[in-house]
Amino acid sequence: MKHLWVATHNQGKAKEIKAILQDFEIKTLRDLPNFPPIDENGSTYAENAQIKAKALYELVKEPVLADDTGLEVKALKGLPGLHTARYAGADSNHEKNIDKLLLEMQNIPDGQRHARFVCDLVYINKDGEPKLFTGICNGRIIRERKGKGGFGYDPIFAPDGYELTLAEMPASEKNALSHRYSALQKLNQYLAANTCL
Repeated sequence: MKHLWVATHNQGKAKEIKAILQDFEIKTLRDLPNFPPIDENGSTYAENAQIKAKALYELVKEPVLADDTGLEVKALKGLPGLHTARYAGADSNHEKNIDKLLLEMQNIPDGQRHARFVCDLVYINKDGEPKLFTGICNGRIIRERKGKGGFGYDPIFAPDGYELTLAEMPASEKNALSHRYSALQKLNQYLAANTCL
């Protein structure tokens, strides 16, 4: 089986990717315990994804994948955006990030809680050539956590047309709707058409 390196320590993310790219053995930064921290100092999701992908490719010289994902809340002028993973500060985690977001949105009416997840995904082939794929999932931020599945902001994000949050959905249903799934499906189609990569 072909393998693909993914520039993440996040096992939830790796699991999602494996569920979609089933023809690949997924390896992550957890398989490289001495891999140095990456300074994601880009000004866009795409730049951050490329920084991570290039850093990993330089080490393994094999096909790699990296993504940068952001949650953008319309009423907060696009925040958390690039700061999605560290919204509550340097020592933030999923719970602290959610707490901060819910606090900041407590006075925003239900009809104005529009949000979207954006995923920019960079794939670098064995020859070091990068390719960008983008996926978007539109929805809204609810007022309290619901569901135990998923990770990140999933317990407070309900996709358009659904009452359930991403954290309440079976993984297969969430994957079919998610921003990352959308980007990965585009990558899948690209790989299928370019089997030598």
